[in-house]
Amino acid sequence: MTPEQGAAAPPSPPTPHTYFAPAKVNLGLSVRDLRADGYHELHSVMVPLAVGDDLEIAPAETLSLRVEGAEGLPADGRNLVYRAARAYLDAAGVGGGAQITLHKRLPLASGLGGGSSDAATTLMALARLYPSGVSLPALARSLGADVPFFLLGRAAMAQGVGEVLTPLPVPPVPLVLVNPGVEVSAQGAYAWLDEEESYTPELDVEGILVALTGGGDVPYLNALQGPVAARHAPIREALAALSGLGLRSPLMSGSGATCFALARNDDHAHDAAAALRARHPGWWVEATRTL
Repeated sequence: MTPEQGAAAPPSPPTPHTYFAPAKVNLGLSVRDLRADGYHELHSVMVPLAVGDDLEIAPAETLSLRVEGAEGLPADGRNLVYRAARAYLDAAGVGGGAQITLHKRLPLASGLGGGSSDAATTLMALARLYPSGVSLPALARSLGADVPFFLLGRAAMAQGVGEVLTPLPVPPVPLVLVNPGVEVSAQGAYAWLDEEESYTPELDVEGILVALTGGGDVPYLNALQGPVAARHAPIREALAALSGLGLRSPLMSGSGATCFALARNDDHAHDAAAALRARHPGWWVEATRTL
């Protein structure tokens, strides 16, 4: 190459693609007896939401993870996104890796399934980036009970430990989410329930669907709400605040601490969320819809 020709420009780095990782709420959570394997038999209606985290993923020579929006959240093998990526790359026999940036918008340990959704989204993104015959459901089950739900991508009845999924026709419903800033360990929530042995019957799934469609009170329950709320006053305060704004059927989602209630329409949800933010500036509040 002559001096006049100049040096070749270095190749541009791959442009990352952005993927949305939706949150979920449990429209009821029944916890049955403790199983011989140490897990609980569950019965729940799980629904994805229009709010969640974002992941930027691009091919790279090695695997790396950067986390934005959640101070202190690890970016190594302790992070479910990293573990999901490592599991897929190893199972698929991929020689390269991925550069991943997790934009964390959901509160941590909140009962919204954020980490599980991030992991499922990572699996699906890498399957597009590096196609293979790897079974994503099998990898998802190895990563956590809620991860298979997010692979499904729609509302479902969850049974077993959450891995037995039956799609459900849940209509789009506006709702308001409130997290009062309390982190709740799911392991702790189930341990408190075991202490009380207050297990619950199966949910009235048909009644839930009818109420969501007709706009009435929803006949759901959350077996974990009693023991968790008894130990966390801010959760009781959040449930009372939702009830005081004309929202219906307030409930804690999953193991908490996020609570939600249903709105008449999108305007009602946004007005209620604005009122809650004004009264409780330290709370995480979102108006959103089921997907």
